[in-house]
Amino acid sequence: MDVEILSRLQFAFTISFHYIYPPLSIGIGLMMVLMEGMYMRTKDKQYEQLARFWTKIFAITFGLGVATGIVMEFEFGTNWAAYSRYVGDVFGSALAAEGIFAFALESGFLGVLLFGWNRVKPIVHFIATIGVWLGSMFSAVWIVVANSWQQTPAGFTIVGEGLSARAEITDFWAMVFNPSSVDRVLHVWIGALIAGAFLVMSVHAWYLLKGRYTVISKKAFKIALSVAAIMSILQLVTGHSSASGVAENQPAKLATFEGHYNSSDQADLYLFGWVDHENQKVYGPYVPGGLSFLIHNDFNTEVKGLNDFPEDEIPDAINAVFQFYHLMVAFGVYFIGLTLLGVFLWWRGKLFDHRWLLWVFVFSVILPQLANQFGWFSAEMGRQPWVVYGLLRTADALSVVVTANQVVFSLIMFTLIYALLFVLFLYMLNKKIQAGPYDESKIDNSPIQEGMVDFYK
Repeated sequence: MDVEILSRLQFAFTISFHYIYPPLSIGIGLMMVLMEGMYMRTKDKQYEQLARFWTKIFAITFGLGVATGIVMEFEFGTNWAAYSRYVGDVFGSALAAEGIFAFALESGFLGVLLFGWNRVKPIVHFIATIGVWLGSMFSAVWIVVANSWQQTPAGFTIVGEGLSARAEITDFWAMVFNPSSVDRVLHVWIGALIAGAFLVMSVHAWYLLKGRYTVISKKAFKIALSVAAIMSILQLVTGHSSASGVAENQPAKLATFEGHYNSSDQADLYLFGWVDHENQKVYGPYVPGGLSFLIHNDFNTEVKGLNDFPEDEIPDAINAVFQFYHLMVAFGVYFIGLTLLGVFLWWRGKLFDHRWLLWVFVFSVILPQLANQFGWFSAEMGRQPWVVYGLLRTADALSVVVTANQVVFSLIMFTLIYALLFVLFLYMLNKKIQAGPYDESKIDNSPIQEGMVDFYK
């Protein structure tokens, strides 16, 4: 493989591994806010125990997210020097804003969140919890804004020519609110909240199946289910809005999402399938005119196909993009169905009566992670061959002095190190989950709720 493919593969691997953790931090952060908020409102010690427990797990995900994110910033300089020069003014502004408005907020309150229990007033600790969660949300904003600018550049001018050309910001807020940023920020936020909620439901469903922490787990599960159900429905809305934006601003990417080759007044919407690029066909069930309707609210409105674009401006992995995009959508529909089923059974008073459903929630924890990953794969692979859409090609963004052997060696090293980090993450996560919200052997002396010796029977 050449340097471009290897560098893309290396960056894809490192950012995919990193992206396991920030969504969990955002999602668990909201769970902590809600649990501690319930404690502040009701003075029920069970909610305080839940908040303490999930704060420990939050600390693990937050720490690994910071550690794994640093590598990517160095990769910009080592593998993508021409890209760094081109977008330095834009990315520098966005990352500086992230440091000021996100990291400063998170780091300022993180110590109080982790070590302030019983040392500061409950309201102060609650404010710290909110501050850390908001910091994680703001961090996502600036990263997504920078990436969205690559998808739909705005508020800039090009200075210089050839290898010295670079983008300079002329309107900071036009850069921030570029045509795709708002939809994509909302989509990323909601995806993160779903990931966090499903982790909480998975852990507490496992406790219920094992007969551990049953009362406290039912309360935690209901909080997470409420968030997951609401966010899964909202994700459908933001997903549709984002796809409409892609149709307007990146029509070649939309055509790739759907394997749509020939422009048509009645573009079909495939539910799933397989793209035969050589024969320019998609094999699978479809809704006649469905794509036209989703984009234009009309079954008979033209949607541009891939054949309307120059061959050198078409993504190089059409079937892969098609599969990633459709899997993301399928998982989104699954989340809506599963959570609404849970809400219905909750309303009927039978939420915890079905062991098979609890097992489904236990194993569904991986699906929001996959949905988030597949969404990013679709967005980034669908943008090819551009690294800055319509302006800078990926092949022109590379560092000219980096060799294929150097990239292969660093990729192998990253793989080994990240594998060790992932094993460490799973070990630490499992250790915290096995330990539970409190020591079960000391239930008689537990301060959770005075006078309830058989509280968890």
